[in-house]
Amino acid sequence: MLSVKPRPLFSPPFSVTFSSPKHSKRPFTLSTKSSKTSITMSIIEHVVLFKVKDDTDQAKVNMMLNGLNGLVSLDPVVHLTAGPVFRTRSPISNFTHMLHSRYKSKEDLNSYSAHPDHLRVVKENVLPICDDIMAVDWVADNDPLPLSLPCNSAIKVTFLKLKENVTDEVQGEILGVIKGIKDNVSGIQQITCGENFSPARARGFSIASVAVFNGVNEMEGSEENEEYVNLQKQKVRDYLDGVIVVDYVVPSSSSSSSSSSSNL
Repeated sequence: MLSVKPRPLFSPPFSVTFSSPKHSKRPFTLSTKSSKTSITMSIIEHVVLFKVKDDTDQAKVNMMLNGLNGLVSLDPVVHLTAGPVFRTRSPISNFTHMLHSRYKSKEDLNSYSAHPDHLRVVKENVLPICDDIMAVDWVADNDPLPLSLPCNSAIKVTFLKLKENVTDEVQGEILGVIKGIKDNVSGIQQITCGENFSPARARGFSIASVAVFNGVNEMEGSEENEEYVNLQKQKVRDYLDGVIVVDYVVPSSSSSSSSSSSNL
């Protein structure tokens, strides 16, 4: 069971960011507030998996999601969505809900995590009904566009735990395998991967990726490339000590947000 502590549950770099009904449809421009010149920047991917207690009243689950979704207006948030897990593909995983969010920097992730509204929602709505939480953060290897994912987009999240003494060279090869999937598996609109920089709550999972599809049909259609996928699995299987794969669909009531200049 999780206990309430004075520090943030997801203290830097473990912030939790969630979706809201305020969905912004306009495209996001990668630029600084002090300059109109567009620049390339490294997007931070943030994924949190939740296990809600089995006997939890659905009304309390809704309150948790509604409270967290209301944090979408915070300035550091670029994109966020949270809701029930669509499908869990790993026997070691029993998570019931997932959140995926994006930031323009680690500093923005830290700033969000320290916000009093965030701390209040976690303390009052998340901790009382969750008995398991896992968080993973990584710097995206590319700038995924659009940053804000439309409703009904399907997301496949993969976490890899490497065996001890795996070399940096091998880890680089594993990341290379993941990066090559987009060009060989149909239906993938975006894919990012990277090394987790939040070890305290990642349970030893050090490599993460997120693949985005237009919808569930496209995600399931990608399984037609089974021969290629199995070949890639064979390349890395001997180096792995654990795998978590979770499928998620952006709810129709979920939203993404471009950072605004207003403050709460």
